[in-house]
Amino acid sequence: MDLEPTEDQKAVRSAFSEFFRDRCPISVVRAAEPLGFAADLWRRLAAMGVPGMALPEGAGGGGASRADLVLLLHEAGRVLAPVPLSAHLAASRLLLDTPWCAGVADGTLIAAPALRPTVDGLARLVPGGAVADVVVALDEDELVAVRGEAPMSGPVNHAAAPLADRYVRDDRGGRVVLARGEEAARRHAALRRKWQLYTAAALVGLAERALESAVAYTLEREQFGKPIGAFQAVQQGLADLVGPLDGIRLLTARAAWCADEGDPAEAGRLAVMAFLAATEVARTTTYRAVHFHGGYGVTLEYDIQLYFRRARGWPLVLGDPDEEYRALADDLFGAVGGV
Repeated sequence: MDLEPTEDQKAVRSAFSEFFRDRCPISVVRAAEPLGFAADLWRRLAAMGVPGMALPEGAGGGGASRADLVLLLHEAGRVLAPVPLSAHLAASRLLLDTPWCAGVADGTLIAAPALRPTVDGLARLVPGGAVADVVVALDEDELVAVRGEAPMSGPVNHAAAPLADRYVRDDRGGRVVLARGEEAARRHAALRRKWQLYTAAALVGLAERALESAVAYTLEREQFGKPIGAFQAVQQGLADLVGPLDGIRLLTARAAWCADEGDPAEAGRLAVMAFLAATEVARTTTYRAVHFHGGYGVTLEYDIQLYFRRARGWPLVLGDPDEEYRALADDLFGAVGGV
């Protein structure tokens, strides 16, 4: 298993790093709140072919591997890019045989996955749902794709993410059944795992940038005639984060590698592990970064609070992390009381 990016992947990562640095300064993130969607940034990404990267070339996409997409989302996470990339890329491949595939590939249509089964046809808090044109959801025993008008509004939330409830039994825009029965449940579970992997990659980038911000601040902020970064307690608090950050980066890369190499069961488990680990590390990193900023860290004028809020808000779209821990334990070791 070689988790080191290839030369081509390094070039792609460098190109996206430069793109996001130039096109998504923190002012774009701030201007996108509270909806959390920068339409101009999405159009620029569409011009680069990003929305279709997960689709095969024969369908107008880029034929990118999971490892490629993880690198992209890592760079998007570093700048808190206010576009629903994780959601769109996770859902897009399920739309290959629908009338909306071409639009999803070129970015004129935004796709979003409902992460939990619907209740009476209502998909709750769909990531990207506030701006999505097509929603993929598990509705009773059917996995469906439904075209509808994006509401362009949603509940105010901690991460300023474009969440929204979407009703999937209104077929005025079109409703396609993608699978039924056990196959529908299996494909929806795979969709959730894909979203977890891509969100983990974004959280890795977020945590890395938060740590860099904290280090830079501690080198500038002086107390008792010297930078606060000169004090051992501060140094240790920041140095302790480097190992966990490397760990979640490697775990995310391994999950992507397994998905690309055709081991879906192991790739699914690793995606959950990467998501849970990245959630914990991003929360810890941003907590310490805010702490070392002192009182400034909790003011709206400082950027670190933007990272702090998203480190908590992005993962919670899926629900209580404890439920994911229990499900993962059952998968690995068997359900409690099982034979």
